[in-house]
Amino acid sequence: MTASDFRVTLLGTGVPIPSPDRFGPSTLVEAGDQKFLIDAGRGATIRLYQLKVPIGRIDVQLLTHYHSDHTSCLPDVWLTGWLESFFGTRKTPYRVIGPTGARRLMENLERAYADDIKIRVADEKLPLSGIATDVTEFDRDGLVYEKNGVKVIAFEVDHGDVIKPCYGYRFEYDGRVAVFSSDTRYNQNVIKYGAGADLLVHEVASARPELMKEAYVQRIIGHHTTPREAGQVFSLTKPKLAAFTHIVQLGSDKIAPPTVDEMLAETREVYGGDLVAGEDLMAFEIGEAVTVRRYQQP
Repeated sequence: MTASDFRVTLLGTGVPIPSPDRFGPSTLVEAGDQKFLIDAGRGATIRLYQLKVPIGRIDVQLLTHYHSDHTSCLPDVWLTGWLESFFGTRKTPYRVIGPTGARRLMENLERAYADDIKIRVADEKLPLSGIATDVTEFDRDGLVYEKNGVKVIAFEVDHGDVIKPCYGYRFEYDGRVAVFSSDTRYNQNVIKYGAGADLLVHEVASARPELMKEAYVQRIIGHHTTPREAGQVFSLTKPKLAAFTHIVQLGSDKIAPPTVDEMLAETREVYGGDLVAGEDLMAFEIGEAVTVRRYQQP
């Protein structure tokens, strides 16, 4: 196996803030000849276009949960991937795998865009097979996909008492493992399924102590994993490489948000292994070692 046979690219590492520097949460996983999209946050199609990955070439769309920042670009991936152009041309149903709620989401999108679909079929003669959907739902931990040597295992995480369902994913391919925490508090299931991973991609959230007296900040931080807690997760799972995504940096008009370097330093207080703060379009090639590649503008 060459390093490029198993690659993870962070398309968007941000949060609901509409930042041009960090697009919405979305991750591309390429394993062998298959391409998976985990979530589809704001700008996912733009990032795929930058990578010259045809939007219609995505084999499976995986969903972690139903917060809008993780699904806002879902209709764009689905519809644009169908168009008859080099970035589209999907001829087979759009495959979606997600926890309970995925079918309702896609059925509602089909209703919302029914007029667009009708017009394009009549005007552009696009095949109905390419805009059809093939949805699989699950409601517990376990194998949700297996094909051509790729296994995808879903595991429940804890994003808050009422933010359910919410799941992370573990990819296994040719003896290598990549694990994605999704949005979660410090969680034993991430430790269980992340143990010994080559790459563990984990969310993180932080605010300065003087801002923590605000109730809304307490609520947000209470739904996520602090840098120190993430370090504890990494210390227990011992991945070859740990990476942050969905980087929540809370501030106000008077209090600056923590910097990425400060968040990394806090993690380093309890974790001494290889660690990187994710950036949009940062890629990880998973071979005997995990190689980090930062995007170079063409």
